Amino acid sequence: MTSDVTDDRRVAVQALESSFSELMTVFRRFVSEAAERVSPGMLPATFKALSVVSRFGPLTLSALAERLAADKGFLSRSITELEELGLVTRTPDPNDGRSRLIAVTEVGHRRLADARAPHESRLFEAIADWSIDDIRHLSTLLHALAVGEVPARD
Repeated sequence: MTSDVTDDRRVAVQALESSFSELMTVFRRFVSEAAERVSPGMLPATFKALSVVSRFGPLTLSALAERLAADKGFLSRSITELEELGLVTRTPDPNDGRSRLIAVTEVGHRRLADARAPHESRLFEAIADWSIDDIRHLSTLLHALAVGEVPARD
């Protein structure tokens, strides 16, 4: 590898890092606003827990903590809050009598959808002129980056 390639790669990676920083700022704002729409005063981390259970549930508290890389004590309090709001239920886990499964209620699914709607439409608008192939390619690249793989080439 020549030093030009190394410098080009370094500059490209720095630009990518900057773009991710911008994207994360936008995403944090989205999560805060969406949490507030679900329930005034809801913490963003509680909204994330609700979102993950909606996408991957039903889940045990341990599985949720692992997926979010979060403290089980904090998550337990978040799940209690969500349960009190009628957004999730906890039922005995048929595979492990010591655990309970957390699932999103119909009300929880509706509130999540309503909370996400403004930002989903923004994403649709932002990529309205992108080809479906470009959208799929970005999704593939982001997934590969997230899991530490080399992206598949067409």
